Amino acid sequence: MTVVEYQTRGPIAVITMNRPEYRNAQNSAMTYALDRAFYQAVSDDAVSVIVLAGAGDHFSAGHDIGTPERDVDQSFDRKAVLWWDHVGKEGADLRYAREMEVYLGMCRRWREIPKPTIAMVQGACIAGGLMLAWICDLIVASEDAFFSDPVLRMGIPGVEYFAHPWMVGPRFAKEMLFTGDRFTAQRAYEVGMVSRVVPRPSLQDAGFELAERIAKMPRFGLALAKRAVNLCEDQMGMRSGMDTVFGLHHLAHAHNDATTTDSLAGMDARSMKAAS
Repeated sequence: MTVVEYQTRGPIAVITMNRPEYRNAQNSAMTYALDRAFYQAVSDDAVSVIVLAGAGDHFSAGHDIGTPERDVDQSFDRKAVLWWDHVGKEGADLRYAREMEVYLGMCRRWREIPKPTIAMVQGACIAGGLMLAWICDLIVASEDAFFSDPVLRMGIPGVEYFAHPWMVGPRFAKEMLFTGDRFTAQRAYEVGMVSRVVPRPSLQDAGFELAERIAKMPRFGLALAKRAVNLCEDQMGMRSGMDTVFGLHHLAHAHNDATTTDSLAGMDARSMKAAS
């Protein structure tokens, strides 16, 4: 089974995460498969809009921190950043190199895709799942979708791609981080994170209808409009703020290593789910 599926529907490329048995938890194999799929869609002149989806009941439960296919010790083709490989390194060197590449670097790379991207979100969109939704330009969510960044339970101040204040506003960003609580698709819509909320059976129809409308616009104009908004976000401090918080993120990992059993403070997928 391929961890990411790629197909086209006229001018729309559909990229689907395909680990439904693990709620589409993201191992590195999935990350690099997503990158190849995004590259394929960008390179295809017939594709105007890219849709990102998750197979099964959930969009994505986040980073893979405990499945049998977790592959933190493997190397893959490096594309996002110019940094040395994490394999064979120790301590903070290992974690910083890996997370710079597969999390922060890849998400930044995908945010800069010149074609409009739409996330179609159902079920869980948690932690690393938020990162994948946030790199998309628009988010269409089903009514049963729920969101959270619960990594403060590990003593870590949010996921690596720290876009929270820009995606939901500073005050709600603090609430979601301080509590670790789930919030609904309707709440995500109210704070401006989600573009549309639709019944679960209508999710694909709504997502593809929006994609088809956008696909009728001039391609270069879309690319320029997207870049314009991204540049304004960065001028509002998104990129520099993210760099700063990435350092705090790794300070938290190092603190956990020094004071607990490991860099995740002894938490795993089961204990994180139980605490939510």
